[in-house]
Amino acid sequence: LTWGKPPEGNLTAWKEFVLWGFADVPQLQWFLFGLFFVIYMIILLGNGTILVITKVEPALQTPMYFFLGNFSFLEISYVSVTLPRMILVNLWTQDRSISLLSCATQMYFFLMFGATECFLLAVMSYDRFVVICNPLHYPLVMNPKKCHQLAAGSWLGGVPVQIGQTWQIFSLHFCHSNQINHFFCDIPPILKLACGDTFVHEVSVYVVAVLFAVVPFMLILASYSKIGLTILRLPTAQGRAKAFSTCSSHLLVVVLFFGSASITYLRPKSNHSAGTDKVLSLLYTIVTPMFNPMIYSLRNRDVIAALKRFILQTC
Repeated sequence: LTWGKPPEGNLTAWKEFVLWGFADVPQLQWFLFGLFFVIYMIILLGNGTILVITKVEPALQTPMYFFLGNFSFLEISYVSVTLPRMILVNLWTQDRSISLLSCATQMYFFLMFGATECFLLAVMSYDRFVVICNPLHYPLVMNPKKCHQLAAGSWLGGVPVQIGQTWQIFSLHFCHSNQINHFFCDIPPILKLACGDTFVHEVSVYVVAVLFAVVPFMLILASYSKIGLTILRLPTAQGRAKAFSTCSSHLLVVVLFFGSASITYLRPKSNHSAGTDKVLSLLYTIVTPMFNPMIYSLRNRDVIAALKRFILQTC
């Protein structure tokens, strides 16, 4: 690998970056390899199980579980963009190099799946809004065609913008070190390597973050404001508890994902530190997808019952 600065007169001499990852703790490399490998297996098993049972269990053929199945598949895809490379390449072989094309591809899919998650969480909150606030119209409003359109819009809505943003980032000249102090190709550490004024690019990052994170979050907030008012009007405590239980799992996932992601992308560049960025990134790229199946299954009687039936039938 080439370290330091690129040859003079050629600001785009770098053919590859170096993902520093967790190289600053060499004594923990094998421990981290085992830890992240176990976490990845838990994510695949947990989300894969929910994906399967929402497809095969007749009791779960409702809009809520249709979106939950999409969400579980998304979590598997989202994590697979970063974790396998970090486990098998960075930690196992200690090869930290990554080509510019691979880095750009990783960044694009990471941003695209992140945008999809924001949209899908907003769609899931809308589904909860309709079922609690307009239960009589729920089958008509959330019909199969509408559900598929909302899911497709969530998956495809961020594609053109994230292609443009990734191209914009990698059209920069990188005249500083080629070492990325992160465990995957994310926007903040990449921008630190760019030479010249990156103000326009930073502004575009904020605009896209507002469009794909803040706007869906405001829609979620509006949905839950209506849901909260509706629940408070219910005559019995049992009815209020039952209504709240149908959306509490989703609300917890929203807080975990948007909380850590917004701190990473919406705070000023001067406040970015490599250590903080890596910890926050671990929260919304690894920890949250690991806990999502537990949150949805342990707090949902329908999922637990369907899982028991599925295990008995399989065995």
